[in-house]
Amino acid sequence: MNQQTFLAQLDEILELPKGTLQGGEALADLENWDSLAMMSFIALASDPYETTLSPRAIAGCKTVTDLMTLVQT
Repeated sequence: MNQQTFLAQLDEILELPKGTLQGGEALADLENWDSLAMMSFIALASDPYETTLSPRAIAGCKTVTDLMTLVQT
């Protein structure tokens, strides 16, 4: 997975300007990280990354990097 592509897709989900996220951001500090964003993230992981994620697994993530690691495993 390309980190920049992943971050750009997450920027889009969170309605942030492209290039905003760098990876170390705490999810709790992201204003638009909510249940709708979580569902969009699940859909993102499902399609191009062919990964099935549970909301419980995502809830265990604290940073943007944690989300990326989750998709990679």
